[in-house]
Amino acid sequence: MLAHNALVVVADGHQAILFRNTAKNSIELNEVERVSPSNLQDESQGKQPQETTPKDEDEATFAKQLTERLNRMVLQNKVDELAIIADPSTLGMMRKHYHKELQGKLAKEVAKTLTSSTGLEIAKALE
Repeated sequence: MLAHNALVVVADGHQAILFRNTAKNSIELNEVERVSPSNLQDESQGKQPQETTPKDEDEATFAKQLTERLNRMVLQNKVDELAIIADPSTLGMMRKHYHKELQGKLAKEVAKTLTSSTGLEIAKALE
């Protein structure tokens, strides 16, 4: 069970949706923000090996920048508990950049593509 006010991040290589769990004893998600690569561009620079395609590089850079932003939120005490749902490739890239503090707040990881799902479908994946 996710804690009240837990941050839920639903991501793929192109976008992320941030939710807060507003329920006390269940999961009820309230969208708080949508993040796209253009939101994160100025926050950091990430480079991938030469053999990756531009699409792969963009997705890897977005995953890294999103994770760096989540790390900052955790370090600024804006996150008590965290759940991350992302497609397997994005989740794998994000894991490489988790800060130790973020790992400690991580309650759940789900390797699924749910960025175009409803809040109810996302909540069900977290059960």
